[in-house]
Amino acid sequence: MKDEGNALRQCSSVRGRRRMVKDQRTTDNGPRTTDKALAVVLASGGMDSCVTTAIAAQECRLAMLHVAYGQRTQKREEEAFHALADFYQAEHRLVCRLEHLKQIGGSSLTDARIAVEAANLERKDIPSSYVPFRNAHFLSIAVSWGEVLGAREIFIGAVEEDSSGYPDCRPEYYEAFNRVIAAGTKPDTKLEIVTPVIHMRKSEIIRRGRELGAPFELTWSCYQSEDAACGVCDSCALRLRAFEEAGLEDPIRYATRPVYGRRTF
Repeated sequence: MKDEGNALRQCSSVRGRRRMVKDQRTTDNGPRTTDKALAVVLASGGMDSCVTTAIAAQECRLAMLHVAYGQRTQKREEEAFHALADFYQAEHRLVCRLEHLKQIGGSSLTDARIAVEAANLERKDIPSSYVPFRNAHFLSIAVSWGEVLGAREIFIGAVEEDSSGYPDCRPEYYEAFNRVIAAGTKPDTKLEIVTPVIHMRKSEIIRRGRELGAPFELTWSCYQSEDAACGVCDSCALRLRAFEEAGLEDPIRYATRPVYGRRTF
């Protein structure tokens, strides 16, 4: 399939000096030691974006992008992002803030009046944690930054299978966005969105991450807690089930650790 062909393309990292950066700033970690293409990687700090970063780092220099949008675990996710950017020695990093998504509301992640729902892995409808059209905002920033940097690809850890059912995590969404990029950027800009884990089950993502040495202990997935993961939101449940099905122990701390899948270890 065309999507899977795009998804299998991977990009090569450069080793350089690491430096923490503040919001709205970028950094270059010194002289380039490779002529490999530069890729922008959208990284939330969760396990899917961690494995996506690991895949991108196989073949590309990394420009890592994180977007804070007033979500409940904003501080903890940003810490996870910086830890991953340090681990993969990103050549560039950028943190942007979209506070208007919190003002718009409509999601349990950004509106304190809407409770985070208890995990329901059999749910067929779109959960309250869906942030309306969020990924379009993220991708727009990635395209702008990527065009300035001369990047060739934008990696994002969207997952269609075995996930929460968000409409902006479907392959056709990214196919359409690639057409928007082609129509809305300079003629010599050659940017394409790559979704390497979109067709994987969460357990397959865990196994792929283990093969690549992905630092799952640095990641954060919980929707509502910043000290110990709650264990009972959809995101925690999907993560715990994935580790259970992969036969591995999730290395982060949980306030409670229910069993959501069949343990094999």
